[in-house]
Amino acid sequence: MHSPHDPYVRVRGAREHNLKNVRVDIPRDTLTVFTGVSGSGKSSLAFGTIYAEAQRRYFESVAPYARRLIHQVGAPTVGEITGLPPAVSLEQRRSAPGARSSVGTVTTLSNSLRMLFSRAGDYPPGAERLDSDSFSPNTAVGACPECHGLGRIHRTDEQLLVPDPSLSIREGAIAAWPGAWQGKNLRDVLDALGHDVDRPWRELPAKDREWILFTDEQPVVTVHPVRDAGRIQRPYQGTYMSARRYVLHTFADTRSRALRAKAERFLTSAPCPVCGGSRLRPEAMAVTFAGRTIAELAGLPLSALAEVLSGAGAGGEETARVLTGDLLARIGTVTELGLGYLSLDRTAPTLSSGELQRLRLATQLRSGLFGVVYVLDEPSAGLHPADTEALLGVLGRLKEAGNSVFVVEHQMDVVRRADWLVDVGPLAGEHGGRVLHSGPPEGLARVPESATRRFLFTEDARDTAPVRATRTPSGWIRLTGVERHNVRGVDAAFPLGVFTAVTGVSGSGKSTLVGQVLAGVLADRQAGDEPAPGERYCAAATGLEAVDRLVQVDQKPIGRTPRSNLATYTGLFDAVRKLFARTETARERGYGAGRFSFNVSGGRCETCQGEGFVSVELLFLPSTYAPCPDCHGARYNPETLDVTLNGLTIAQVLDLTVESAASFFAGTPAAERALTTLLDVGLGYLRLGQPATELSGGEAQRIKLTAELQRTRRGHTLYLLDEPTTGLHPADVEVLMRQLHSLVDAGSTVVVVEHDMAVVAGADHVIDLGPEGGDRGGRIVASGTPAEVAGAAGSRTAPYLAKALRR
Repeated sequence: MHSPHDPYVRVRGAREHNLKNVRVDIPRDTLTVFTGVSGSGKSSLAFGTIYAEAQRRYFESVAPYARRLIHQVGAPTVGEITGLPPAVSLEQRRSAPGARSSVGTVTTLSNSLRMLFSRAGDYPPGAERLDSDSFSPNTAVGACPECHGLGRIHRTDEQLLVPDPSLSIREGAIAAWPGAWQGKNLRDVLDALGHDVDRPWRELPAKDREWILFTDEQPVVTVHPVRDAGRIQRPYQGTYMSARRYVLHTFADTRSRALRAKAERFLTSAPCPVCGGSRLRPEAMAVTFAGRTIAELAGLPLSALAEVLSGAGAGGEETARVLTGDLLARIGTVTELGLGYLSLDRTAPTLSSGELQRLRLATQLRSGLFGVVYVLDEPSAGLHPADTEALLGVLGRLKEAGNSVFVVEHQMDVVRRADWLVDVGPLAGEHGGRVLHSGPPEGLARVPESATRRFLFTEDARDTAPVRATRTPSGWIRLTGVERHNVRGVDAAFPLGVFTAVTGVSGSGKSTLVGQVLAGVLADRQAGDEPAPGERYCAAATGLEAVDRLVQVDQKPIGRTPRSNLATYTGLFDAVRKLFARTETARERGYGAGRFSFNVSGGRCETCQGEGFVSVELLFLPSTYAPCPDCHGARYNPETLDVTLNGLTIAQVLDLTVESAASFFAGTPAAERALTTLLDVGLGYLRLGQPATELSGGEAQRIKLTAELQRTRRGHTLYLLDEPTTGLHPADVEVLMRQLHSLVDAGSTVVVVEHDMAVVAGADHVIDLGPEGGDRGGRIVASGTPAEVAGAAGSRTAPYLAKALRR
């Protein structure tokens, strides 16, 4: 039995996922880094075991209501953990935050700014003092009544809803209406109401056209459907909904991305005419501080907001001094993490997962907690090497405040600064799951089987990678006069037929230039669209005709529920289901391939609707997923699980890793191609049925890349990737880079936004943006070969690239 003041967190018998009965002691009050190749088990140890056990103990300590849910949420598979303090998890969340969430709400800085305006703002003469909620667009007392706090209004008109007035309603004149039965129902209701659905739209009376498209009435009538031969259709009560009402309702409420996109085609969006886009009521906008409204201050980059507040609070009243002092301290932590280019009103869905995690990290630093374990998931993700030093400073301050900081990390500069290192491996999946080293980082030098060792200690860590001759471009795409976000008046040239890396500090404009401008002009050209004047990305673009196909691979999730997974996204599952349908048992029972889909009724478990998980709602905590109580995560009903293929059920096949499945399906061409490609991009450790909710942004991106690589390539393809090495151990980066360079060798063009200097050093061409983020960035600081950019004056990237080239 260990002392309650034991200075170590002691884990015994950890068997979560691929962990092999792990036994490890980790000192408290340290910066401990967990390393290992992707899929080795380091996250299973840090998050799946240590943090999960701390969360379970929290549930044990609260109300009986929460304790009843413990068996649903599940406990980690571990023998014993002692010396474990309360834990705070800062993961890179996979789900996208809501549109009303912003930098201000994530950091709670908006609360402080609203309090400043409420207590110390300059009010018009005779105006009543407002409470802080009146300055929030997310409350009823603060939101503009016209746009409900969104800042924009969506409208439609007859030309959008009825693009071809020569058609009749029966022929589909109202293009905005839904298809299939729902559209037929609306047409039949109109017919029952006495409207002529067979006359050309333009010949209908203007009063009728106005009512059909824009009425807010919802009359209910008895519909007598036209009988089809052999079918009995009884009369029913049908409710009418105007085209405008249907489009606005769909746009606001649907969870289907496709339906929302369709509805958006019939809407125009413009700043709200009442609030001008500020989202607030006039009473709130009449209050100023330092001569500016709250909307104006929220729109400033945080670094500029700090300058305004410093000047305004210095000589003001005591209330203003206290409130501005608190705001400045909070803003200082955010800017220290390299996020000074963000504004408070920047919406959370536009932030990367790395930016979101660093914002939450800054908030925790101001929380004043001590004696807890912070468990962080790759805090350096999306960080330029120049910003890593500041990150290390913040982690150090968390530790100095009396906390333990446990970090899952691949960035070797962070690993070198650790007090304690836990290296897991040696390889991924079933070939990993062992702790190879637990101790000071220098001790890893004596562990030859560690994949991390050569990158941590050897200056020429990647000297085993082949030295490539710089490729010669086959042509150029030239963009003139780029105007987008903070990229203003820039001329950019992208070489074709080579590997190009786009670099720069966070917020310098990399994703804008590549992911929006370059991708936008290519997509418009391939679709044959001419963008509206207000939506043009640049003044002119040449060289686009040399590209036959654009493939943009981002880090957005491949799905938002456990129903989406690697096998379904890549098309591999179609081949697997057909193989099961051909088995003797399936043929005897008359099971087709559809029986083995967990997305349709028949073969799936109906309790969880084939998800394998049920959502567990927790009061005051985010909802979570727990294994289905009936199928226990198998997804299927017992009858379907009677069918086996070479001894495995469909559920057991979904539980195979990609590496194991490659052996299992050897000799089956339909499955081999997808599995081989997944292995080629370093995803051999993932399970075929691994839910999309468990995948990192980098993993999702590589799965999308796999789906593209399986397609037959015709003509010149341009691949655009946004930080493809995110979440990858340096050993896995080498595997991925071999695959990307092989695309270029086959005649394609690859453009990556990247912070990994080893990747940049191996590029043919580099475009460096900066020199800083936000308004102080957006310019091309240097471009050319890696050696040329490494010698560029004024580039924040140059010294780090020079160091990588020396290796």
